[in-house]
Amino acid sequence: MISAQAWADAQRLWDFQQMGHDLHPCSVAIGLGSHDIGVADTTADLYHRGMMPLIVFSGATSRTTRDRMPRGEAEHYRERAMELGVPGGAILVESRARNTGENIRFSRALLDEHRAIVSSVLLVSKPYEERRAYATARKLWPEVEWISASTPITLAAYVDSIGDARLVIDMLAGAQQRLMIYPQQGFMIEQHIPDDVAAAYERLRDAGFTSRLVADTQSGSDRLT
Repeated sequence: MISAQAWADAQRLWDFQQMGHDLHPCSVAIGLGSHDIGVADTTADLYHRGMMPLIVFSGATSRTTRDRMPRGEAEHYRERAMELGVPGGAILVESRARNTGENIRFSRALLDEHRAIVSSVLLVSKPYEERRAYATARKLWPEVEWISASTPITLAAYVDSIGDARLVIDMLAGAQQRLMIYPQQGFMIEQHIPDDVAAAYERLRDAGFTSRLVADTQSGSDRLT
């Protein structure tokens, strides 16, 4: 049973992750691989709206996705986007990345290999990790403009779509923890964390929503799928 306080704290973290960027056409979109095929759906929708001429889907597999996406997250995303009418020639697949830092580094290398001219990137992620993905991308590729995007959906509707409320709240806690500890480890840019957001995270942590937390000394493994 998830308490009313835990739901309220989860909503606070959810709202904080939403960056509210005004979307505009960019050089390319990078869709971050995960368990959530909605990232591919949203990227395809943005393509059809003329927001970018080129897409990179990035992601290998994880413990969460190896069964449902055996050919790799990026490849399954590509297939889904093509089902939704995106031409295959507009999609590049980066199939090695196993964390957000690798998503950015490997996608950049792939774009360089294809001689793509990139001045702005539409970064498409799950709704609960917009800010975390943005902070990582800004750290690793500061020369370009980053615009964060995700599926426009409420927390309640997202939980219904995933079918596991505790997993979603665990993921929210994990994303928030990384925003708080990874800047000091050099993985992200520093961002201001409001006191009420920090308090909400601490209550969720103390209530046992810890399955996606990392040790403060852990380096590099930021996979949240």
